[in-house]
Amino acid sequence: MDLRNFGLDNSLLSTLQDMLDFAEDHEKPTQNNPSKAYIRDAKAMAATPADVKEYPSSYVFMVDMPGIAGGDIKVQLEDDKVLVVSGERKREKEEGVKYLRMERRLGKFMRKFALPENANTEAISAACRDGVVVVTVEKLPPPEPKKPKTIEVKIGN
Repeated sequence: MDLRNFGLDNSLLSTLQDMLDFAEDHEKPTQNNPSKAYIRDAKAMAATPADVKEYPSSYVFMVDMPGIAGGDIKVQLEDDKVLVVSGERKREKEEGVKYLRMERRLGKFMRKFALPENANTEAISAACRDGVVVVTVEKLPPPEPKKPKTIEVKIGN
């Protein structure tokens, strides 16, 4: 849109025109721009603190999910190797209430963890207590050492 076509040509309109041109150039999606879902998930992961512990027989993932009811928390396994812990805290709907200050975080909470090779994806348990989700992933037993294969040596002509 060119505002100069309307017969107005002063510095304010020129600046406004430059701003519109810049916005149009930068709003066009390109293949290199991340999607809105990717950006939302990245923000959720960056804002969700977690601890990971290793025990002799298991891995324990502790993820902070303040204000989210246990039934609203999802623990999933993607591609049999990525543990995903997620939930969403929404604003409480109350008639006649006006917030004077809102500091507690709303929105999506999420963390993804690449599981080690020895994680037993068939033995995963999760519990939520005091706003902390604790996911325990049992370890697979170490593989039996392979016995050497003996090959018969033929003696022949």
